[in-house]
Amino acid sequence: MTFSWIDSYWPLLLTGAWQTLSLLAISVVFGFIIAIGLAFAQISSNRLLRYLASGYCTFFRGTPLLIQLWLLYYGIGSLLPMIPGIRQSLLWPILSEGFFFAAVSFTLNYAAYEAEVLRGALLAVPKGELEAGRAFGMRPFTLTRRIWLPRAIRIALPTIGGEIVMQLKATPLAFTVTVMDLYAVATKVRQDTLLVYEPLIVVTIFYLILTAIVARAFRFLEAQVPVRR
Repeated sequence: MTFSWIDSYWPLLLTGAWQTLSLLAISVVFGFIIAIGLAFAQISSNRLLRYLASGYCTFFRGTPLLIQLWLLYYGIGSLLPMIPGIRQSLLWPILSEGFFFAAVSFTLNYAAYEAEVLRGALLAVPKGELEAGRAFGMRPFTLTRRIWLPRAIRIALPTIGGEIVMQLKATPLAFTVTVMDLYAVATKVRQDTLLVYEPLIVVTIFYLILTAIVARAFRFLEAQVPVRR
């Protein structure tokens, strides 16, 4: 095995790593924000909200992420240029890139999975704690912000960590819509040098290191939570 090609391709490897990390960060942050709304909608007393949120989660959890990505990129992406004036807008450089569609599809998909996790966690919060908050005169928003949601997130922490790792492993799909992520760089190296295993080994090590960092970070967070709840 030879790894001398790294001297020539390390700038491209760094760019690919940055693209992978950006996709992960964008989808996890924005997906989590959407998931909070979806989780509360699923346990809402409003039947329409419950059905809409449940339908959203069923669709995105019930269809492959690759198909969702292609529907956005080849479907909506092909319709965007037909909107008058959009090619001349400041948004066009963003909307014309595969990275945008990958980030959107990953975010929507992650939100659906995370919403289910949070829904279960919200229902798992002891009712006595919520009643105690109400007894102190907390309004619904204050009760949610200070007790219900923080407790639910603490309960869901181990699962959230696992979902982030799963999301990391889904990022190579962005390669199929021209995003030059780390896996795409490995493919380019393989095509240029005819080396099959070495680029994949480098990519594998990167994913392993990042997974270890995520797992370690969540173990640290879990350790901050009191064992007795």
